[in-house]
Amino acid sequence: MRVDILTTFPEMMESFFSTSILGRAQKKGHAEIVLHNLRDYTTDKHHKTDDYPFGGCAGLVMKIEPIDRCISHLKSQREYDEVIYTSPDGAKFDQPMANSLSMTQNLIFLCGHYKGVDHRIREHLITKEISIGDYVLTGGELAVMTICDAVIRLIPGVISDETSALSDSFQDNLLAPPVYTRPAEYNGWKVPDVLLSGHEANIRKWEFEQSLERTKLLRPDLLDK
Repeated sequence: MRVDILTTFPEMMESFFSTSILGRAQKKGHAEIVLHNLRDYTTDKHHKTDDYPFGGCAGLVMKIEPIDRCISHLKSQREYDEVIYTSPDGAKFDQPMANSLSMTQNLIFLCGHYKGVDHRIREHLITKEISIGDYVLTGGELAVMTICDAVIRLIPGVISDETSALSDSFQDNLLAPPVYTRPAEYNGWKVPDVLLSGHEANIRKWEFEQSLERTKLLRPDLLDK
């Protein structure tokens, strides 16, 4: 998978994408993440990527020209499955969407800032808008990093134990069951006996019951799905 990210603050993202699972995914050749500084696509001598909005409202708006130039340049080199803009009014990001995006080949992400982007970008260049929650961030970089982390970890070979990703919370619209590790007893706090029994069927039954109980208690809205 190749991911191209358009941003005015690439330095915010460099260390994130070079470490941990995402860093290893790129070293193994499972993912290629390329950051594009939108300031490199301006003709303004100050490399400005924003301007005042028409209509006199407060704030600044990201300009159309550098974004269009960057996307056009990328599209001249390859085809893209989606051109994604992170927006508060986009579709809510969830595990099924992460699963779907993990099966694509080439993605472009546009990180918004200020009051947003010139709406003509959304009308003519963007193919999908995504929100990671009902709150406002300073910029789209954090949202894009969140989405990329959730998506790329699902690519086969990225996580050494691929079955681990399949048992994560939300894969079956249930929260994950409690997990434990050694020692089996600490300060009088014991691991449930069933997990020490070695009885595979009973363990899987306990895990499902725990997942269902926790979902009913903590996220009953998931059961509606």
